Amino acid sequence: MTIWTIAQLERTTADGGVTIAHWRATLTDGDYSASSYGTCGFTPDPTDANFVPFESLTEADVLAWVYESVDKDSVEASLASQIEEQKAPQTVAGTPW
Repeated sequence: MTIWTIAQLERTTADGGVTIAHWRATLTDGDYSASSYGTCGFTPDPTDANFVPFESLTEADVLAWVYESVDKDSVEASLASQIEEQKAPQTVAGTPW
């Protein structure tokens, strides 16, 4: 199962609106792991009825925004592909001596 987390938020000081969310997705399978890191930009509107003040945000709130902004399935498929490549690499480095 891929674990999604919010690593950092950037916000405006005037109204606390989140403008950037830094996210990480990590997949672990035994000794193998892969991760992806990215950012999503937002244009908060403090007059919107759905605006959530910074102090009231939860990680789940922000992850929902991230999932609307990125292709979650594609990110998770890429991580699974990276794990499979680690398990059965197509190329390896080294010398025969």
